[in-house]
Amino acid sequence: MSTPAPRLDLSPGAPPILHVPTPAPAELPAWAAAQRHTLHGLVTEHGAVLVRGLGLCDSAQAAAVFGQLVPALMADTETFAPRQTHAPGVYSSTVWPANQPMCMHHELSYTHSPPGLMLLACLTAPAEGGATALADSATVLDALPPELVHRFEEEGWLLTRTYNDDIGASWTEAFGTEDPAAVENYCRANSIEFTWQGDGSLRTSQRRPAVVRHPVTGRRCWFNQIAFLNEWTLAPEIREYLVDVYGPEALPFNTRFGDGAPISEDMVELINTVYAEHTVREPWQSGDLMLIDNIRTAHSREAFEPPREVLVAMAAPHAPASLPPTPTAASEGSTR
Repeated sequence: MSTPAPRLDLSPGAPPILHVPTPAPAELPAWAAAQRHTLHGLVTEHGAVLVRGLGLCDSAQAAAVFGQLVPALMADTETFAPRQTHAPGVYSSTVWPANQPMCMHHELSYTHSPPGLMLLACLTAPAEGGATALADSATVLDALPPELVHRFEEEGWLLTRTYNDDIGASWTEAFGTEDPAAVENYCRANSIEFTWQGDGSLRTSQRRPAVVRHPVTGRRCWFNQIAFLNEWTLAPEIREYLVDVYGPEALPFNTRFGDGAPISEDMVELINTVYAEHTVREPWQSGDLMLIDNIRTAHSREAFEPPREVLVAMAAPHAPASLPPTPTAASEGSTR
């Protein structure tokens, strides 16, 4: 009996799904090597692809497949929440409460060289919810108010972080070192302003482009984590707790306009609403593989009923985008 051919399912409201015959576990690396160009072509064409039928069931299999699909995996730096390392460049999903969704974002878009490609492997599908939903960033940009896009395109966006041992990743986890001098050198090399606080905590600020051009298509993409890492995206009770404990200027993370002006709750809600209007999703099944163009496609993680185990890897670092000029006093009077 001949082996059935892979079948691509293009259904409205869902990402492209490539159904494949299940290889024997020992044949998974060879399968990935043989399908590398096909999968990358689908990602180039559609922005993402979900591969169903592989039967991935452990971290060794996922790492072997990832290693055949890309020449090298990236290290996770400046992470905002802890991850478990399963193999070099292969990580657990970000630790985040199961009942709290993670809204749309582009992975590590606040770093100097963010990944161009995300690889995900679902070892255990959630009992309910937990989809990694997707949104096309060029379409999202076109749907946002032009004046909002123009301001962020002119100024960029600002991420402020206060690293502590209570919420999110500590600075030792985020930078992968216990040496303050190494952290300072990294910050200087990556255009990050930093200040050590009296209690030993670290406060940083970095300005990044909010809109970039896709390296292949040339299309302008809404590429940032402005809404995801903003205080107004947090559940109200969590935000109130963090403001009460740390104060409004020392939250573990927050975002602002490039000139440092605060972003209103209404504006964050608007961005998240536009994302929601352009979201596609497919519930995970155990054994699934997903590849995501991290520049073209934003992703989220929906609330879920445990358990859920999805491994993550990153590859194809994107060349640093040029920053807009530092906003001046004149720009501070622009429309907000």
